[in-house]
Amino acid sequence: MGSLFRSEEMTLCQLFLQSEAAYACVSELGELGLVQFRDLNPDVNAFQRKFVNEVRRCDEMERKLRYLEKEIRKDSIPMLEIPGECPEAPQPREMIDLEATFEKLENECREVNQNAEALKRNYLELTELKHILRKTQVFFDEHEGGANTTESMTRALISDDPNRHMGHVQLGLRDKQESLEFLPCFVAGVILRERLPAFERMLWRACRGNVFLRQAPIDTALEDPSSSDEVYKSVFIIFFQGDQLKTRVKKICEGFRATLYPCPESPADRREMAMGVMTRIEDLHTVLQQTNDHRHRVLVAAAKNIKNWFVKVRKIKAIYHTLNLFNLDVTQKCLIAECWVPALDLETIQLALRRGTERSGSSVPPILNRMETLEDPPTYNRTNKFTNAFQNLIYAYGVATYREVNPAPYTIITFPFLFAVMFGDLGHGAIMAAFGFWMCYKEKPLQAKKIDSEIWNIFFGGRYIILLMGLFSMYTGLMYNDIFSKSLNIFGSSWRQNYNQSTLETNRLLQLNPDSYDYIQKPYPFGIDPVWQLAEANKIIFMNAYKMKISIIIGVFHMLFGVSLSLWNYMYFKKRISIYVEFIPQILFLVLLFFYMVLLMFIKWTTYGSSGPDHFGSQEPEIVKTSGYCAPSILITFINMMLFKTDPNTRPQCDVAMFGGQMVIQKIFVILALCCVPVMLFMKPYYIMKEQKKRALETQGHQTIEGAAENGAAGGAVVPAQAPHDEDITEVFIHQAIHTIEYVLGSISHTASYLRLWALSLAHAQLAEVAWNMLLRKGLKSMGYEGGIILYVVFAGWAAISVAILVLMEGLSAFLHTLRLHWVEFQSKFYQGEGYLFQPFSFEVILDSAGTGEE
Repeated sequence: MGSLFRSEEMTLCQLFLQSEAAYACVSELGELGLVQFRDLNPDVNAFQRKFVNEVRRCDEMERKLRYLEKEIRKDSIPMLEIPGECPEAPQPREMIDLEATFEKLENECREVNQNAEALKRNYLELTELKHILRKTQVFFDEHEGGANTTESMTRALISDDPNRHMGHVQLGLRDKQESLEFLPCFVAGVILRERLPAFERMLWRACRGNVFLRQAPIDTALEDPSSSDEVYKSVFIIFFQGDQLKTRVKKICEGFRATLYPCPESPADRREMAMGVMTRIEDLHTVLQQTNDHRHRVLVAAAKNIKNWFVKVRKIKAIYHTLNLFNLDVTQKCLIAECWVPALDLETIQLALRRGTERSGSSVPPILNRMETLEDPPTYNRTNKFTNAFQNLIYAYGVATYREVNPAPYTIITFPFLFAVMFGDLGHGAIMAAFGFWMCYKEKPLQAKKIDSEIWNIFFGGRYIILLMGLFSMYTGLMYNDIFSKSLNIFGSSWRQNYNQSTLETNRLLQLNPDSYDYIQKPYPFGIDPVWQLAEANKIIFMNAYKMKISIIIGVFHMLFGVSLSLWNYMYFKKRISIYVEFIPQILFLVLLFFYMVLLMFIKWTTYGSSGPDHFGSQEPEIVKTSGYCAPSILITFINMMLFKTDPNTRPQCDVAMFGGQMVIQKIFVILALCCVPVMLFMKPYYIMKEQKKRALETQGHQTIEGAAENGAAGGAVVPAQAPHDEDITEVFIHQAIHTIEYVLGSISHTASYLRLWALSLAHAQLAEVAWNMLLRKGLKSMGYEGGIILYVVFAGWAAISVAILVLMEGLSAFLHTLRLHWVEFQSKFYQGEGYLFQPFSFEVILDSAGTGEE
């Protein structure tokens, strides 16, 4: 849990592994997931590394598995999930068995597919031929009962009968005086139905109208053997005369990818061919069914183990890919690696290395040595399923610099709370909390489903954030006494009206006067008095003042907490000068100006009452000065404080100041705050420049002493020592100036930015009230039988608007504004976010990313 507040302490280690034991040791480290290896061969090509052949073999096995998976999915065969724990990485010698198994399955599957495709092609050809024989027989039978069919077609071609267009496409012969002794030829075939119109036009133009074409659609869809798609085709028969037209017609058919089939001229031959075709179709259907059954059995057997095989192959590939990052020693018997590991897990890693050595049967133990380095280590924060979502919110802004304060544990509370201040509604918060609780309660079943919807994965990943946001919104909804734009009268209102009944009945826009609160009773115990829900005239005025001040108070405390966390960073990294010239001036600037403004709000709330100047009578002037009439404006007071200005007193019965010595204290506060600015701007560059000059003088004196000793002893030349690297003072000054300006101006703009807490809360409340008044209120007023139907319809619309707009859209808006308040207003006070993430070699991460990529 300590690493949640600050990242884990990391150490760079050097690892020596015997070649025989390296595979097993890396496998154990992959199961552990606590070691990040460095590439010791950055200049070596990926194809020139030691284990490139093993990686290629794994790629080939993975390709074969993907092919099998594609075939399994094509047949809609369920693939069994891995039961129990994930299988361990197999030994290198098992790769040969796996390769042989995958090779056999792939070859068998490809062979069956090729046979099935050939059988389907033959089946398609026979089916098309069957339709051609049937359709052409109809064409021939239409003329003279099928007798002397060729001559009858010839007569039809050269006939002058205007009624010869019998619902089919005919292209007449141009020369109608030819003798009947030149009998026409014909070709028959099938063509895709969508290509038929263009096919007819091309025949007409290319043959100049000297052909006769009949076509009929095939009613049933045919299966394309190559793509397994269903296609619709039509049968056609073309009559023509002469070899020249025959060649031209065949070329046109070839261009339109029409398939031509032999068709006998005599009816007896056609009937005999049709009987033979039907017999062959039945035989092919039987063989094709047996082939598909065999293919299905092969794929069902593969589906039982394919998930397991994928895991094994990916683990083997990951191990060899990691081994390619290692170096070989001179003897070629030892592998050398460098890795980042958490310091607290060194013993666990040592145990994993010993297990790997024992599994491999090696007698040489591995060696893990710590190394000294000036390189910045990676950032590693241990998280669980609850804290992981909040940590990802921080990582979305930037990974923390090594050992920097982690904002995640504080975000767990502040994020849902600031969201709830903007979203505060008991009803809508309950809907959100119920959805978050359902996702948390059904966590394991929902994870097992592996839903690939991106929007769902975002919601499910932030299920604990949604639950907390809903619960906190229920709390703030109780504070605002707001549930679906209505109030809960739990403790009874403390307000009493001082009007008579006739005044109340004739004046609908009477404003609630806070002076009318019954001071004999106590104020409303928790939250806002429900009577304000009835104050249509001045409810918004009252709620605006309340929520605006609450927003400023929360914002100032949030920023003060952020600046305070920077002190923790300075103390840990031992930057004493930053404590004096950055933290102290920053905290003083914020306290003397904006925290003082917050104190004025509390003083105003506790000092001034709600009564007017004449409420208590002229005999008690001391009470009049603390009445609401004399209460000053905090905004005007703060502006006058910054401008060193005092407004004339327009109310003689009231005091100008809220407390004694206020004007003097305010001037002192402003002067001290302004003095903090040059301290933040100049003191750090001055201190760094002074330190650099001091180091330069010390280095120069040291070199002079060493040079004199060398000249006196050996008479040699003085060798200048290498001076430590100093920062450019100009860059330091520019950086400090930018940081100071950003902080000073940001303190003002960030304080104003927290007003979004008030603005979004007001917008949400008003939208909820509009939805109630425009929909549900009218439905509740409906009476009788029709009223029940109207209420049913109106409630459905109101519920849909409440969920879609007020919960989802308003919730997303409040979420994004809360995210901005944390990233910009809070984290900018102490969080640099310039580190890089610890990415250990972990089988779990590799398999999850591979599964996500497949989906």
